Amino acid sequence: MKTAPSILPDPAPTNPPRVGPVSLEGIHHTVHVPHWQAGFWRQFRAFAGPAALVSVAYMDPGNWGTDLQAGGQFKYRLLWVVALASLMAMVLQVIAARVGVATGRDLAQCCHDWLPRWTRMPNWLMAEVAIIACDMAEVLGGAIALTMLFHIPVFWGVLITGADVLLLLGMQRLGMRSIEAVILLLVLTIAACFFLEIFVLPQTHPGFGEIARSLFTPRLDSPTMIYVAIGIIGATVMPHVLYLHPALVQSRQIQNDDNSIRQAIRFNSLDVVTNLSAAFLVNAAILILAAIVFFGKSGITLPDGSIQQFNDQTDWIQAAYLTLAPLLGTAAAGTIFAVALLASGQSATIVGTMAGQVVMEGFMHWKIAPWKRRLLTRSLAILPTALFVGIHGAGNVNDLLVFSQVILALQLPFAMFPLLYFACSRRRMGQWKLGLPLMILGWCSALIITAFDLWGLPDTFRQAMQVFQGK
Repeated sequence: MKTAPSILPDPAPTNPPRVGPVSLEGIHHTVHVPHWQAGFWRQFRAFAGPAALVSVAYMDPGNWGTDLQAGGQFKYRLLWVVALASLMAMVLQVIAARVGVATGRDLAQCCHDWLPRWTRMPNWLMAEVAIIACDMAEVLGGAIALTMLFHIPVFWGVLITGADVLLLLGMQRLGMRSIEAVILLLVLTIAACFFLEIFVLPQTHPGFGEIARSLFTPRLDSPTMIYVAIGIIGATVMPHVLYLHPALVQSRQIQNDDNSIRQAIRFNSLDVVTNLSAAFLVNAAILILAAIVFFGKSGITLPDGSIQQFNDQTDWIQAAYLTLAPLLGTAAAGTIFAVALLASGQSATIVGTMAGQVVMEGFMHWKIAPWKRRLLTRSLAILPTALFVGIHGAGNVNDLLVFSQVILALQLPFAMFPLLYFACSRRRMGQWKLGLPLMILGWCSALIITAFDLWGLPDTFRQAMQVFQGK
């Protein structure tokens, strides 16, 4: 007599217990989470925050440069690329948060525990170089903003940005919620500045019908447009936030039962969608502002009599600050832009410093005092930046932005593909492994981003070589 087959639950992950330091030990499991049956808003408030830190990587000075160029040269025609890049970023960050919740590990710890031993040192070095290269551009963006606002030399502005490591140490003593609150305040500052630029200043009201059509009519009409589109996508997903996000979600005191894990995955996914949607709106606002103000103009005569040209070689961040006030007829335009840039640079450098801590501890299990670790990470970004500015001057912020994109393009596959490999593994994730729709979206996003990065890498690498040759 045949018996009915038993229905067995999905196997639990066969992960060995963690041996070594936890991620971000000062804030690990410090935020209380209500019972999984608590109301929606109580749980949403408890889980909201990690994606706010992650979102600053999607509106850093690198994104500013590409968005300003896209709007200045092609009006709204590349807005669909910004939307596509933001959607792919959401998919990958949802997956990163899911891995952190399901495995109790960040991405660096997963690589340490589950990849061959010989991969640890090279993967750690590549991750550190990518963080430092990206951080150099963030530091310079903050320094340029300080120069705009207070008319101090960029060299001293670079050194002043090092104070954010002291700010981060102070915030950590107050807890994870304090860090999230400061970052959220900076993000809201950026958003408010661009709201003022577009909706309050009288000469910058956008055409919403044309914007809507551009979002839903993809087109790439010229090689230059393709190159700028590659830049937008290449500047979108940052490898350091794929390492950082799974560590940030572990700041919550998540219980180990199925219902609690399911709710944690749900609300962290909602946190990602909410915050990266806001990041998309900021990037779209930057592009729209550039389209309104710069598109169709070949240049402008500045108050000192010099001429600012708009072309393929334009440093769009500098050009925006120099020309917004003359073009819009109000000094407030340039000041608002500089405040937003300062908020962008400072928030991104704080997040980069935390990512440096995560990759060092995760890959190498090195136990270093938090203040020493953060001081080292900040110094490795500030010293090369100060040296670069001292040798080449501060006339072109795009120099370091180009260089950082080369490094990020090289490192990105080494972060995305292990993340997806772990997320698709039933052995590592158990019942929380990716379902087919999210799996397809994740792999397609990673392959598209990598293809665009590699496609644009030769030209970007050539520009980076010109940077070091002083051309």
